[in-house]
Amino acid sequence: MRRILYGVGVGPGDPELVTVKAARILREADVVVVPVSDTGEAGRAERIVRANVERPVRRLVFAMGEEAARERAWDAAGAAVAAAYDEGATTVAFATIGDPNLYSTFTYLAATVCALRPDVEVATVPGITAMQALAASSATVLAQGRESLALLPMTAGIDALRAALAAHDTVVAYKGGRMLPEVLEAVRAAGRLDQCVFGAALGLEDEDVRPGGELDPSVPAPYLSTLLVTSARGGRGSRL
Repeated sequence: MRRILYGVGVGPGDPELVTVKAARILREADVVVVPVSDTGEAGRAERIVRANVERPVRRLVFAMGEEAARERAWDAAGAAVAAAYDEGATTVAFATIGDPNLYSTFTYLAATVCALRPDVEVATVPGITAMQALAASSATVLAQGRESLALLPMTAGIDALRAALAAHDTVVAYKGGRMLPEVLEAVRAAGRLDQCVFGAALGLEDEDVRPGGELDPSVPAPYLSTLLVTSARGGRGSRL
């Protein structure tokens, strides 16, 4: 009997951005698991799932600290999913914010489960990403014609952002809230602050979307922040 582990993207926060397929997989899976931080409170993915389907969910704790703690959390989460298969489940769905193939904890879980249960197949259901949600909320066109787009997490460092700003028409920076002063200075130095938009808590009641130039660098921003920086454009079709 086939055993499948689904990574289900549930979008950045708005429960209405869950796809029809994602909702179906979440309803039909034998077991649904969601990530939570090591503090234990319900995470964004769990809240989105509960807004779309009425069913039990199991929480998997993922640590954000030092490497050893992350490794232990991945091992424990993988063991919990493997145990679900041993108990008779044939399909387990892991709900993740955004997309399961883009900076998602699902990739670590899938690798761990497959090492424990090599017969398990991995499948993913795409989800709407934070950059797409921010583009929609701010009426920002991500790319036109021959324009290039670079996406990077600020965990890659400020030099990676500077290089991307120098090389690409549109630059999207994830997870930059803790480095906001350095990020804004890099954008300003590139002469692109007027084409910059910031977003946090996308799709939630406290959503914060505004031009980058209106940000106060001295005010801390959430870790899960997104910054879009586009290039100046001319009239219709100017970038073809």
